[in-house]
Amino acid sequence: MTELQTTPRPRRPRPKAVNLTEAAAARVRDIMAKPRTDGAETPYVGLRVGVKNGGCAGQEYTFAYAETIAPLDEVVEDKGVTILIDPKAILFLIGSEIDFETTTLSSKFVFRNPNQTDACGCGESVTIIPVTALED
Repeated sequence: MTELQTTPRPRRPRPKAVNLTEAAAARVRDIMAKPRTDGAETPYVGLRVGVKNGGCAGQEYTFAYAETIAPLDEVVEDKGVTILIDPKAILFLIGSEIDFETTTLSSKFVFRNPNQTDACGCGESVTIIPVTALED
């Protein structure tokens, strides 16, 4: 028998799980550039984004400063910002865009998530279905 030789096929670029608008990236860069309020000198490595159960629609988006990158975090670099996505939330967030909006009464981060199917009246909680595996 002859040995079958294979050549590695180049992998196609993997799309980012989430994208930031320029307004959101500028706001995150501004927040991260400020000194920590807890007195610690170690800078944050990024912004952790996730989804948790709660609210009247069933789920809520979460934001937190990240001091370390966990082994299973999805790391997204976009417009000079490091976003860390909790592995339990990745299927709920794929394809999302994070924006930062300022109105007369508020300033807030806003998710535009193609996986979101519903939201409560106050806008604090959402219903999200996870992405299913796509066929090649």
